[in-house]
Amino acid sequence: MAVKMGFPWKLLVLQSFMGCLAESSVPLKPVFIKQPGSIVFPLHPNDPSREVTFSCDAQGYPPPSYRWKMNDSFVSPRPGSRYAVSGGNLRISQLNKEEDVGIYQCLASNSFGTILSREASLHIAYLEDFKTQRRSPVRVREGQGVVLLCGPPPHMGELTFSWIFNEYPSFVKQDTRRFVSQKTGNLYIAKVEPSDVGNYTCVVTNMVTKSRVQGPPTSLVLRSDGNMGEYEPKIEVQFPEALSVAKGLTIKLECFALGNPVPAISWRRVDGAPFSRKVDVSSASSVLEIPYFQQEDAGQYECIAENSRGKNSVKGKLSFYAPPHLLETPQDTQKAIDDSLLWECKASGKPKPSYKWLKNGEPLETFEDRIQVINGALSISTLTLSDTGMYQCVAENRYGRVFANAELRIIAVAPDFSDSMLKAQTLARQGGDVLIECRPRMSPRGMISWRKGKEALRESHRVSVLDNGSLRISNITKLDAGLYTCVARNQFGVASSAGALVVKEPTIITTKAAQLDVTVGESVVLPCQVSRDPSLDVRFTWFFNEQLINFGNQDSYFEKVGGRFAGDIMIRNIQLRHAGRYTCAVQTNVDSASIATDVVVRGAPGPPLDIQVDHVTESTAFVSWSPGPDNHSPISKYAVQARTPFSLGWQAVQTVPEILGRNQLAARVTDLSPWVEYEFRVLATNAIGTGEPSKPSRKIRTKDTLPRITPARVGGGGGSRSELVITWEPVPEEMQSGPGFGYVVAFRPHGAQSWMQAAVTSPDASRYIFKNESIPPFSPFYVKVGVYNNRGEGPFGPVTTIYSAEEEPSRAPSRVRAKSLSASEVELSWKPLPWSTSKRRIMGYELRYWTKTQRQDTASVMRTVGNKTVAVIRGLDSRTAYHITLRAYNSAGTGPDSAVVNITTKRPPPSRAPAKVMWNATNSKIILKWDQVKALENESEVMGYKVFYKQSRHNRQSVVETNRTSLELALPVDEDYIIQIKAVSEGGEGRSSRLITIPRIAVAHAVGAASEISVLSVLVTQLLSCTARTLL
Repeated sequence: MAVKMGFPWKLLVLQSFMGCLAESSVPLKPVFIKQPGSIVFPLHPNDPSREVTFSCDAQGYPPPSYRWKMNDSFVSPRPGSRYAVSGGNLRISQLNKEEDVGIYQCLASNSFGTILSREASLHIAYLEDFKTQRRSPVRVREGQGVVLLCGPPPHMGELTFSWIFNEYPSFVKQDTRRFVSQKTGNLYIAKVEPSDVGNYTCVVTNMVTKSRVQGPPTSLVLRSDGNMGEYEPKIEVQFPEALSVAKGLTIKLECFALGNPVPAISWRRVDGAPFSRKVDVSSASSVLEIPYFQQEDAGQYECIAENSRGKNSVKGKLSFYAPPHLLETPQDTQKAIDDSLLWECKASGKPKPSYKWLKNGEPLETFEDRIQVINGALSISTLTLSDTGMYQCVAENRYGRVFANAELRIIAVAPDFSDSMLKAQTLARQGGDVLIECRPRMSPRGMISWRKGKEALRESHRVSVLDNGSLRISNITKLDAGLYTCVARNQFGVASSAGALVVKEPTIITTKAAQLDVTVGESVVLPCQVSRDPSLDVRFTWFFNEQLINFGNQDSYFEKVGGRFAGDIMIRNIQLRHAGRYTCAVQTNVDSASIATDVVVRGAPGPPLDIQVDHVTESTAFVSWSPGPDNHSPISKYAVQARTPFSLGWQAVQTVPEILGRNQLAARVTDLSPWVEYEFRVLATNAIGTGEPSKPSRKIRTKDTLPRITPARVGGGGGSRSELVITWEPVPEEMQSGPGFGYVVAFRPHGAQSWMQAAVTSPDASRYIFKNESIPPFSPFYVKVGVYNNRGEGPFGPVTTIYSAEEEPSRAPSRVRAKSLSASEVELSWKPLPWSTSKRRIMGYELRYWTKTQRQDTASVMRTVGNKTVAVIRGLDSRTAYHITLRAYNSAGTGPDSAVVNITTKRPPPSRAPAKVMWNATNSKIILKWDQVKALENESEVMGYKVFYKQSRHNRQSVVETNRTSLELALPVDEDYIIQIKAVSEGGEGRSSRLITIPRIAVAHAVGAASEISVLSVLVTQLLSCTARTLL
């Protein structure tokens, strides 16, 4: 609720001020959208269009008007004048290089004030002709240095210089002896040679106008009074002793010396700092170029000219400068009458910028008592309507100036609550504090008073009106409830706004702060019970170690269980990381409260720390560690584990002492394998369980010793004639006890007393072959294998008996017979050789077979094992002639071939399957009938049929043979049967009929067919409602 009362005679001032603002719905201060830029105009002698235009455009309402300044004086465009203003643009015609060169600025004005643009320079570039047409010859001695002067004509704009030697286009090439200065245009020759004699012409080019002029030629003539002797360098081209360089510019320093011999030019920084990568030395070291100049490039530079007669040098100091750059600018501001203003304006630059302020484009006059400018900051006290306008901060140094614009509006308004009415209702808790804000819009600021109900509010130690007009009440009671009104007044009027204060019961957490002690994996409830005002909604928020708990996560351990009016939460399957402080924050629209619960989580110990291993021997190592966190349950014992490259993961090890109690932080690990790389880790256990293992220790290797383990599975035999083959299982690397591991193989014939020995140096070896022509075939030997390494020989393993190599079979099998069994099978039989003799054994027989179109050396091979006398060769082609040979074999090789046996396989079996299979079933038998299969001309004749059947739930199949086209099977039909039929011929079995599924019979009689069904069968099937199923 707001009430306003006005004073008409005082509002006249406000209305007159606001009248100009009512002309447009959107009044706008002037703001530049385009400012003038500097111009370099190329002046050509015969160009009639000598005209330039400076652009200037500003937005604002009312639309701005424009004026221009040149060199701080106003430009007055008049009819017929060379100056004209169109919109905001300034056009200058018939340019004059003496009158028009200068600094230009645009001023834009409307009813809000005036702003001044940045500075824009106008330069006119030109290049005149050389005045003189003849120059005197220059006479020098050979070996002397010379300078040919260019003397460029009057000009404006950047120039470049080059020299013609004798005739165009022969230009002087610069090198260590000749140099053209781009500062003076002069040509310098360090040491004149006879080839330098001739005419030299200076060529000057203006880079802006692109015009070029040539000077008069200068003749260089050698004197005839002798040569010039050697002399020390004399530096003719040098850079200034002090030079200021703007940030970001490229600076080129020139240095050249005359001398005999020709001097060498070098550069350095006097402070000894190296040149950065961007620095470039060109033109035979006569020019030092520093691009993109920065603060770190500033300093003293030295050019050194040196030859065999001496050296000379010049120094110059480069200083860094930067034009002003704004860092902090004033912002548009609205202020009330009698208020104060402070605008900060800061800029960077070198040298440090100075500041001045403009108001409406003119310098701002300062008054000590009201308007001050200190270090760029503008302060104005006791503001009046006349202070309204456009202000500009100008930061400048000798290298430039920048402008920052801001508008100051002075507002005169009667009190108004329309945008800041008091809250209709303010809630507060009994015993608490409340602040009722009163922020009316008014200018100047007047007086603010308060009423409760209809009575003026009296201030006390509990009730106070703040300087900003807001009302504060402390230690609130029920009696403080009521309607409060804020009344604001100034010289332009009075207004008020009212709102109610409602006092509520305080919110109190009834749960006491506590500490909970839980074990990992348990679930715990953290209570948060409150008493509150029943008319207020309450919100519960939980924090864990001051971080908000998100109950929405799918994998969250936290769950709200308190319902609507309690904030209890449950932590399920609590983990060690859940230990800490939990805070329940309770909030209503009036107040808030919180309570903290400390949760201690007990768990298995953390990993032990700082695992150290020392005192390593061939079978022991001393391991020590530091205890890790016990996670609130005392550690009861430790365990040590080890890992090697050969173990399956980590393994428990034997320690001394055997039991490692809570105070035992070191142990000697025993029963380690010598010369093996080990890692150790330690685990701690407490009443909760065994914790995570420590990080692995550094890898250590046990010391080496004599080997103790001998090879297993010593055996042998076989091999070629006169060989004794001894084999064994290699000793694993982890049992070799040291480097340089190998084997000692010992053997002797049965009946001999002395052992023969041989060393096998490879630790991975698994056999040794002893070859000697005197070794009788298949004779017994005692054999044993020992071990050694760099520390010496270890033990031998047990003695075993093996046999030397036997002789290969010497005879071929006899009575070899072949019989064709089918289109793809042939049976071969033979008379066996003696199974074993004193020189050889028979391990089996090798069959080799091939067709007439194949060579014998590509024959297929099939081997039998043992003393068999019959073999069947399968997978042969039908109606094909095969050649077959047979020979015996043993470990020494194969014997001679038998005589070749020829055999031809039978014609292939019928390719047609039995068709029109019909069946008839009762509860005790199945009757099958099918059409006869007729063989094709190239197929074997049908000799009969095979009927295969099985129960559908079993895998075992039964077969019945018949030479008829029907069959009666005495089978109980209380289950499903699967049946198929094949024709049989001497070539083998033919194609199978379709699979026939005969379902379990639920009636006394059923009939079916595999494919085509006779009329009678159809009638019976329909009558008995029985169906046959076929499977493809």
